[in-house]
Amino acid sequence: EAGEAGLQDRLVAAAGGITLDDIRRYFREKDELVDAWFDRADAAMLRLAAEPEMSELSVRERLRRLMLAWLDALEPHHRVTRQMILAKCEPGHIHIQIPALMRISRTVQWMREGALLQDASLRRAIAEIVSTSIYLATFVCWLSDDTPGSQRAARLLDRLLAAAERAALALPGFATAKAVPSHDDTEPSP
Repeated sequence: EAGEAGLQDRLVAAAGGITLDDIRRYFREKDELVDAWFDRADAAMLRLAAEPEMSELSVRERLRRLMLAWLDALEPHHRVTRQMILAKCEPGHIHIQIPALMRISRTVQWMREGALLQDASLRRAIAEIVSTSIYLATFVCWLSDDTPGSQRAARLLDRLLAAAERAALALPGFATAKAVPSHDDTEPSP
């Protein structure tokens, strides 16, 4: 059992179905291992984004499904994922935390691309801040969510996406934002 402050390679190896020697051989730094872990979740999200029926869904539903696909990819190893995040948050490890921020940005960009969002300029900046906030709040909730199927995190995601959608409809420029290349799509992007 790993303590809350420590990520133990043997637990990661067991969760990933690999050996400690595999970790040593393929990952020089623990950060590379953590990035590979989250790359798997990004890949699951992007596989779903490639499904043809995704483009037929509302922006809100596309974002919801993509975020849940990302979390579902991590679900079988919830505890190890939590330990990875806690290890990155240890005080005094700014050299680990700055790349973690970049990792968050990359995942949010993949999510936005997968949801077919096409914002520009200030509207894009606002939408990215909102998308990142929704992602972070949902992920932090998920980290401590012990409900079956992480229902608490899913409910939070639904509430946050609904609030973002309402706000987008109320802001000038968002109500006519194009989410999918078409002439009659008038959905706002959260």
